[in-house]
Amino acid sequence: MERQQQPPTEPQEVNLFEYFLILAKRKRLIAAGAFGFAVLALVVCLVMSPIFEATTRLMPPQESGGSAAGQLLAQLGGAAGIVLGGGGSSSTGELFAGLLQTDPVVDAIIDRFDLMKLFDVSTRDEARMAVLLNVLRVEVDPKNGILSVTAADTDPRKAADMANAFVEELKKLLGRIAVTESSKKRVFFETQLKQAHEALSKAEEAIQGFQESTGAIKIDDQAAALLQQYISLRAAVVSKEVQLQVMKTYATANNPDLKRAEQELRALKEQLSRLEESGGGQDPNLIIPTDQIPTLGKEFIRKMRDFKYQEMLYELLVKQYEAARLEEARDAIIVQVINQAVPPERKARPKTRLVVLIAGATGFFLFILAALFLEFFERASADPENRNRMTEIRKYLRRF
Repeated sequence: MERQQQPPTEPQEVNLFEYFLILAKRKRLIAAGAFGFAVLALVVCLVMSPIFEATTRLMPPQESGGSAAGQLLAQLGGAAGIVLGGGGSSSTGELFAGLLQTDPVVDAIIDRFDLMKLFDVSTRDEARMAVLLNVLRVEVDPKNGILSVTAADTDPRKAADMANAFVEELKKLLGRIAVTESSKKRVFFETQLKQAHEALSKAEEAIQGFQESTGAIKIDDQAAALLQQYISLRAAVVSKEVQLQVMKTYATANNPDLKRAEQELRALKEQLSRLEESGGGQDPNLIIPTDQIPTLGKEFIRKMRDFKYQEMLYELLVKQYEAARLEEARDAIIVQVINQAVPPERKARPKTRLVVLIAGATGFFLFILAALFLEFFERASADPENRNRMTEIRKYLRRF
């Protein structure tokens, strides 16, 4: 017996009028749901504490290769990318944005405004995370590079104070980072100057002690002239050696200025060597023949020579140290504040109108779905077969 072939069933067309009919039938439910969501959102916005945001805008320095900012980027290199969470190439504004979120800056803000107590946290890491998530927002305008530093708080005055404090702490951090060539020179000369001052003090004490024990001694004009020449030449040698040490901190071995300074140092040493050899006598370092100087006079000249040498060296180092300080001040990384943060007049969030609108729209669509499901269950209950299936579903659900 052959099976009769059933004719294929045509797909049912979606009747939009039927959906509109369902929505019209349950319009009150949909309207009440949307209105309820909107009212609930309004109540939440009124209960929440308003958050105020204050913004200060900065103009970072230009990134020319010879500028301090350019040197800072060059020195940090890949570290700048790590700070920013990206690659090694970044603008000065992006670098400053990363530095604003580092621990030294954030910790200073936490201590300054007692934020651990405000956020009710027990560890420094939790406080830092709270600051980065809830307080600080840093943005860099890609068009002009202007850096915006925004701080948020329930008190508008405190929000403005925190935004300005972030900029102050950034300046302090940049002042502590000695990465420029002028900063290295200043640190080097500062150390050398301290050592020269100690040596000069010891030479002064030696001269004073010698005079107190033996009485004042006067040397002739020829000895004084030779002594002064010798001291000046030795000081020039030491000064050139210091200059070479500083240059080697930033110049390569093939640098023409470095090679020229090395040649000048060799010439000075040759002159000093010839001057020492021309002194003759038993002690060439004294420059003057020892048989022409009494024993006490020779000792006095030796001590005077050391004192004058240390004095001239100290004076040279003072001049170079001051020059390095001026150069450092000239090349300092200057963060220019375009406008300081002021207490905002309006709250930043919650945005009541937007929240109520979104909540109302959400409620509207959710209750449309609810209306469709209610219509589906109502029609399913009218069919005896579907009613039995729904009874079985309820029975299985009760077993949980």
